[in-house]
Amino acid sequence: MKPINLNQPYLSTRQSAKVLQVSLGTVQKMVELGELTAWKTRGGHRRILTSSLNQQLRRRQVGMRQRAKQHQQIALGIFKRQENFDEMQKAIQGWAMPFELLHSLDSLEGLMQAVSHYPDIIYLDSLIPPIEQLHLIHYLSKNIQTRRIPLLVDEAFVQLHPGVLEMAQENGIHLKPRDSDTEVLAQELNALPEKTNVITYSANPDNQLYQQLEKLFIEAVNTVYE
Repeated sequence: MKPINLNQPYLSTRQSAKVLQVSLGTVQKMVELGELTAWKTRGGHRRILTSSLNQQLRRRQVGMRQRAKQHQQIALGIFKRQENFDEMQKAIQGWAMPFELLHSLDSLEGLMQAVSHYPDIIYLDSLIPPIEQLHLIHYLSKNIQTRRIPLLVDEAFVQLHPGVLEMAQENGIHLKPRDSDTEVLAQELNALPEKTNVITYSANPDNQLYQQLEKLFIEAVNTVYE
């Protein structure tokens, strides 16, 4: 593909996706939501106004600078049901480390939010259909903007679909939070291979899911992924 010139007045959908490092479907969704300005040619080809692309890039940069200044942690949860988000939102309020919890009940919208907000951690609800989880993990692991963000996935899903770890291009890990032995846990984290971004959790309700997630969230955002 030829170098993209951001000084020209408009770009194609494919070029716009390349600039924003998102999928074609995400660009179309952004147009539908009014986040990008576009029109169609007589031949039916969509054209994206370059100034709206530049605006999106500026918003992304400003948001990242503000978060760095405020030391604010942002988590993105992609859920199947509203009630699951509501439960997690309530639980997260009592966590030791404050998190702003963004959420989506739609996979495509979730991908768009991941690229737009660049969260510190991404959580995939275990109730998301398998084909959607596969798509999410594949895209998040390949996209340059999101591939190093810690991604929490249900361990049962990973066991049923071992190819998920291959899509992530690295070995997955399963952290087992301890209530007291934090030094041992830190040693396990330090021994992780570089670029590991898939972390598994147990969705079994008997395992006190939200207490488990709190420890995993905190350890994940404190771990440097090179």
